[in-house]
Parts: sequence; C-alpha cells; structure tokens
Amino acid sequence: MFKRLIYILLLLPVACIDPFKVAIPEGQQLLTIEGIIHSGAGPHTIILTRSATYGSVFEALIRPVSGATVVIRDNEGRITFLEEDQNSRGNYTTPTGFRAEIGKSYTLQIQTVEGKVYTSLPERVESVPQIENITLKTVTVPVEGETNPRSGVQLISEINDPADQKNFYFWRLSPVVHVLEARPDLFTPRPSPEFPDRIVFPKPCCAICYRTEITGNQSVFIAQDDNFNGLTTRIPAAFIEDNGLRFVSKLRVDLKQYAVSQEAYRFLRLVKQQAEINGSIFDPPPATIRGNMINLENPDEVVLGYFMAAGESSRRIYIDKSDLTFRQNNALIPDDCRTVSGASVDPPLDWVP
Repeated sequence: MFKRLIYILLLLPVACIDPFKVAIPEGQQLLTIEGIIHSGAGPHTIILTRSATYGSVFEALIRPVSGATVVIRDNEGRITFLEEDQNSRGNYTTPTGFRAEIGKSYTLQIQTVEGKVYTSLPERVESVPQIENITLKTVTVPVEGETNPRSGVQLISEINDPADQKNFYFWRLSPVVHVLEARPDLFTPRPSPEFPDRIVFPKPCCAICYRTEITGNQSVFIAQDDNFNGLTTRIPAAFIEDNGLRFVSKLRVDLKQYAVSQEAYRFLRLVKQQAEINGSIFDPPPATIRGNMINLENPDEVVLGYFMAAGESSRRIYIDKSDLTFRQNNALIPDDCRTVSGASVDPPLDWVP
C-alpha cells in the first residue's frame, strides 16, 4: 500500500511557479524652466533643470541642464544671448544692463546639447503701479501638540490700481539681510582626544554679524483687480517666518511687485491651488501643470515651468523687532557668528536702517 502511494505521487504532474515580472514603464526626464525677465535691474536668471527617471537612485534629485544655448527674442527681432553661470550650473543670466521694456513681447528659446529645441509662447510686458507703502502684520499659526505657535511677518502692499487696464499681480521677495546675534563666549568644542571633556572655550569674536539669506515666499502671492479696479487697495504680498534668528534686531528686504500676463496669472493660480492641497479625500489629485514652453519637434513632450516677462516695481523695508507683536524665543548660537552660512561682520554697503 505504501509503495502504491509513492507511485501515485510520482505520477502526479509536477510544476514550478515562475516569477512574474512587472513591467514598470521608465519615467520621463522632464525639463523644467523657471525664470522671469522684468523691467527692473538685472541680471535676470533662467534656470533649467531636469528630473531623474522613475526608479533611479537619484529620483528625488533635480539635475541642472548645462551647456544649453539660451536666447531671448523680442517682438522687433532683437536677440539677447544668456550666459551660463560657471558657479551655478543650469543658471543662465542676461548681460549687464538688460531690462525688459514695457509694451514689448519676449520669447524664450532654448537648444540643449542633445539638439532639442524649445520655445515659449510670447509674453508681453505690462506696466505696473508703484508700491505706495508696506504695512506689517504679525501672524501666528497654532501647531498641534506644541505650546508655541509658528509665527512670522506678513507684508501688505498698498497700491493705486490703474483703471485703464486689466492687472494681474505677482509678488516675490529679495534675499533678506538681518542682524545675527551669537554667543562665542559659550563655545564648547566637541569631545576629542585633545578635549575629552565638554568644557567651555570662549572665542574672542564675533557676537554680531549681518546675514544674507534667501527665505523665499511661504506661498504664491498673486491677485487680479476684479474687485479693486481703479482703486487704492492693500493686498497681502509676502510672508517671512520667524525662526528665532531673523528678528532679534533688524531685518531688511525688498518687496518686488510684478504685473504679469493673464496666462502667467492662470499658471500661478494653478500652482498655488496645488500647493495648498491639504490631503483630504475631497481635494483634487496633484496634476502636472504645463506652462508656456513647447518642444518644436515634439509638441506632445511635457515641459514644466513657465517663462514670464513682467513690469516690476520694488520697495525696501527695514523691520525692527519692536514691529512684531509676537516673537519666537531667540535661538542660541554658541559660536562665532561668522560660522553661520551667509554671515559677515561687515554690513552691506547700502545698509541704512
């Protein structure tokens, strides 16, 4: 009986399971264009980058597109060549003295080292009203599980909107410059064979520096004049977060106001909407937002970003710590303030608080 069972088992079909290979399509390396030319002082910068393919170990990295030929052409046929910054690959800057002219239209044209040619749709430079005044508002945001809220300063632009044209506004910040305070007298080197114990070794310098820092805007600040055409109005235009270092004394920033095209405004509005999605089931899924750049040989290629041309007005403001109704606790830097990136003991030549 036992032998018969063995024979039966040997006669049964024997099969193995082959591993099923899932074919994952390779993701595209999407070209991204970021930049704006305007009527203000330059240089103006166009940034070209490309994302890594899906599944690559460098997938999360953004890679600069170097060696491209980048030109700007106006509606009168005048061509301006941009030069790549040798210290910042993928950044292409206009020549000294270049400014976009109000009323003219500009087109960005790019040829990569692979021979692909991209062009933007024409962007017209619109006139922009001056920033009449900047007012400040301290903003606090509760943080779940924390007793101390996040906080910062909102900059509000006051403008006299012209009644004879449709206006679309966009605001950006220059790099900020602020006083940086440190405690070099509390410097404690890391344990080492030379200093095995954590003992304070005060440094003779330096407690006060001036730091230049790119903070960027915490959101996309845009507006259209549907509700205030021809009126004087005040519009939230920027936000600078208080990180415990920026508002210990004084901070300086230039608020830049742009009059962009209606198409550029629509693009920025979509970017703003997508950036503010909070992740609920009622939010639309994130989508690729196409800009105004196309591949001349392959119009179906997805190109990200937008080339803008705009009129610019700018206003500088110094913010004192007393202007804030709420401030974060001062962050402690137990070292020479010059060790902080972007810090120097000398103020900028144009520092006039």
